[in-house]
Amino acid sequence: MKEHKITGLSCGHCALKLQEQIQQLPGGEDTKVQFNSSKILLNEEVDMEAVRSILSTEKVRFEADGKPKGPNWLMIFLYVSVASFIAALASEWYTELPALPIVFYGIATILSGYPTFIKGLRNLTKLKFDINTLMTVALIGAVSIGEWREAALVAILFGINELLESYGMEKARRSMETLLEVAPKEAVLLKDGKPEIISLEALKVDDVVLVKTGQKIPSDGVVVSGKSSVNEAAITGESLPVEKESGEPVFGGSINNEGVLHVKVTKTYNQSALSKILALVQEAQESKTPTELLINRFANYYTPAIMIISALVMLVPPLFLDGAWSEWFYQGLAVLIVGCPCALILSSPIAILSGITVNARNGILIKGGAYLEQLSKIEVMVFDKTGTLTLGEPHVVADSSFHPDFYKVAFAIEKSSSHPLAKAVIKRCKELGVAEIEVDEIKTVSGQGITAAIDGVTYRLGNEKIIGETDADEESAKIIKQYKQEGNTIVLVAKDREILGIFAIADEIRKESTNIIRDLHKNGINKTVMLTGDHPLVAEKVAKKTGVSAFFGGLLPEDKVKKVKELKAKQKVAMIGDGINDAPALATADLGIAMGKGTDSAIETADIVLMQDHLGKLPDAVEVSRKVNTVIKWNIGLSLGLKLFALLLTIPGWLTLWIAILSDMGATILVTLISLTVLLHNRNK
Repeated sequence: MKEHKITGLSCGHCALKLQEQIQQLPGGEDTKVQFNSSKILLNEEVDMEAVRSILSTEKVRFEADGKPKGPNWLMIFLYVSVASFIAALASEWYTELPALPIVFYGIATILSGYPTFIKGLRNLTKLKFDINTLMTVALIGAVSIGEWREAALVAILFGINELLESYGMEKARRSMETLLEVAPKEAVLLKDGKPEIISLEALKVDDVVLVKTGQKIPSDGVVVSGKSSVNEAAITGESLPVEKESGEPVFGGSINNEGVLHVKVTKTYNQSALSKILALVQEAQESKTPTELLINRFANYYTPAIMIISALVMLVPPLFLDGAWSEWFYQGLAVLIVGCPCALILSSPIAILSGITVNARNGILIKGGAYLEQLSKIEVMVFDKTGTLTLGEPHVVADSSFHPDFYKVAFAIEKSSSHPLAKAVIKRCKELGVAEIEVDEIKTVSGQGITAAIDGVTYRLGNEKIIGETDADEESAKIIKQYKQEGNTIVLVAKDREILGIFAIADEIRKESTNIIRDLHKNGINKTVMLTGDHPLVAEKVAKKTGVSAFFGGLLPEDKVKKVKELKAKQKVAMIGDGINDAPALATADLGIAMGKGTDSAIETADIVLMQDHLGKLPDAVEVSRKVNTVIKWNIGLSLGLKLFALLLTIPGWLTLWIAILSDMGATILVTLISLTVLLHNRNK
């Protein structure tokens, strides 16, 4: 399947109709016409000229064919139509020639309504009923009973209405296209030390590229030389630059702010995080939400129902209630126009597209409109602890020194170790400015810690087993007990059997976690739950500091799945984890949310991916989803409400053709404008 960009596609029903027609062509069975992104997917075997011919019936063309030369005739015809309508009104007032106003009204009707006539007449011959068919029947009927003014006004208003529909959808599309333009266009390859500009497709793993100030990094890689700050907003949504130097990983699509970087490519562009993100965002545009699918099914029955109601309005009063045929025929034509489903069909896609776009700008990758809608309904958020609410990096939360040599001995023993607990001790010693001393001999004792010889003296570092359970004095034992009750891991330093000091080490809680939990509760999340494999005491400590509603410790992966199932049985549940260890629980929840700074596993595992390495944007994603859901409900209510109001006017016989078209036009304008307010979300913050 090959993707082609198309232009002129302004109607969801039109897209579906074009797709069905192209699918009838040899080799066109798998054709997809994507309304939201204005693209068409075609097999290479299909006859392109036949496809062009079908697209032209709806004034749609391939973007690669170029834009039509000359002025926008549809816009010009609308201007002329308005002028003709005004001239017709003036001729009614200031002349006594009955034919002259009809001529002007006729010009206005034909110029503004000819696209509708052509499509509607073609549909009538095939007994297909859509908005063009309804409008064509209504206009022909109006002219047949001499309502020239009404016919002209309806044709003009319908033309304006279609322009507004097109504008609203194009506005949302352009916003998405602007987002997708972050992809770099080319790379500067260093070949034998000389720069050479190549296409992204030609870039290979292990190539070294040159990235100057202001340029985009072409693909994921590692800095091999140079130092700079890099803007990773395209990937993570974070506006603050990140410092990069030799050995640091970088993302394709991020921008080098200063200096010159030499980057060794670790992934071809098609395999890079940015490429996957953009591909998933584009796919997300076309996925239908349950609400959209319901609206589409409803529209299939809605139009025939309107045809039946129109016929009843035309026939029942004259036949059974002594109504005038001409009056009720006119009312029936107005009902046909009220039956236009455009506003109803537009209720959802513009809002969904806007919501996906806003979240993608924030570094929140939502893999489809269905997941955006699901997020708005979540009642319980379940969090993994390590790496999610905490940094996943041990740090010293407290220490007690009983001897002047405590810190320098600890530093000397741990400085050569890569163990996470050792890193925490080293960091603490560096903060205190501890001087380095040399170790003569070092030995690891499995399950206990390390023994080392410094200046001929034996020192021990590790857990309580390293010194023996009975060797701690009363004061040390009291502090050890206190640290352990607080949920900390203990690291002792001893000179032979004499305790020199104690480190209390714990996983560091993310600074933003408390505020995030609070904001989620404010945004309508009823309950927040933390699940962890750590000791319940550790879980309790983190739960108290972060403010989660409930916590469960000492869980195996299968236990986490069980807990998620229990919660899911009562309420809608989202699970937030790192996308790797929590994969079973993520898959079990109604919605899986992964955080992972653009890692492949995070992108592939969950329904929603937070591209940052923190939860900072999660409340914003919930807020956007709820706004989109509210907008869609308002849109459906307004579009149906205005139509119902117009239909009720048929009871006293007050419905006119221009009121009918204004009810549809008003609904379309409101639906479009309300949906586009989602794009303003970031600007209002």
